Amino acid sequence: MSARRLEKGGRIDRSKPLTFQWDGKALQGYAGDTLASALMANGARVLGRSFKYHRPRGIMSAGVEESGAIVSVGRGARLEPNVKATMQELYDGLQAQGQNAWPNVRFDMGAVNGLFGRFFSAGFYYKTFMGLPPFESGRGTGLWMKYEALIRKAAGMGAASREADPDHYDHAHAYCDVLVVGAGPAGLRAA
Repeated sequence: MSARRLEKGGRIDRSKPLTFQWDGKALQGYAGDTLASALMANGARVLGRSFKYHRPRGIMSAGVEESGAIVSVGRGARLEPNVKATMQELYDGLQAQGQNAWPNVRFDMGAVNGLFGRFFSAGFYYKTFMGLPPFESGRGTGLWMKYEALIRKAAGMGAASREADPDHYDHAHAYCDVLVVGAGPAGLRAA
């Protein structure tokens, strides 16, 4: 890791090493690292895949504008999808994995989509699977409903945990006489 990291300077605390996992592999970083900086220091270059063609994506920025390093953090009921690696502070025991790839972001079987790219025009899936006349014969979009699940899975967003949230949150029961939502004609009239 030292070959990819400056010997001194920066905002990390080199006296506090942290261990974390990326796609099941144990790696090391320091207090003050983001997940992105620790992954870069450990030599990880591909952190995600593009939506349609599954092309490799790496870190392109250092803040909230990052679009290539979208990952899932945690496991089980505490799984949090669609986290920007540049915004996730590293902590000891963090578990993260890439999204939109199978079996992992380094070797993604979905990259085969790139071979058929010239056949995939923009929005082809909406035009192709909605009410195919020979199969649907005017019955609506039954076939579309079957394909929609596959299309959503290929869309590249992470999957949320199906387990119950184990955490407890503060809440308040607030009441008001009139609540105005929006600034349309009805909202302005109510205000």
